[in-house]
Amino acid sequence: MRLSRDKLNKLAHVVADTLAETDECEFLDDRNTIRQEARKAMEKVLTEEMKIDQAARLKIASQRKIIVEGSQEWDILYRKYYNDEVRKLGF
Repeated sequence: MRLSRDKLNKLAHVVADTLAETDECEFLDDRNTIRQEARKAMEKVLTEEMKIDQAARLKIASQRKIIVEGSQEWDILYRKYYNDEVRKLGF
């Protein structure tokens, strides 16, 4: 899923604010640095997810038989290939 920069920043603010309110959490850096690192981490995860999605879709498209997106067969293959790609990355 692709999120806009504004939405990622909003999520990063929520993460930083929630961590700041948690008694078990103590910041070693200022809240803005924490927010920026949270945004970077989310961007990295979303980029990896996009690559996994692309790889799964390419595998389906490379089948001899045309498989229509949204069909039960496509959904089954997508989940299988998606999970295979996740396992390859060690997640």
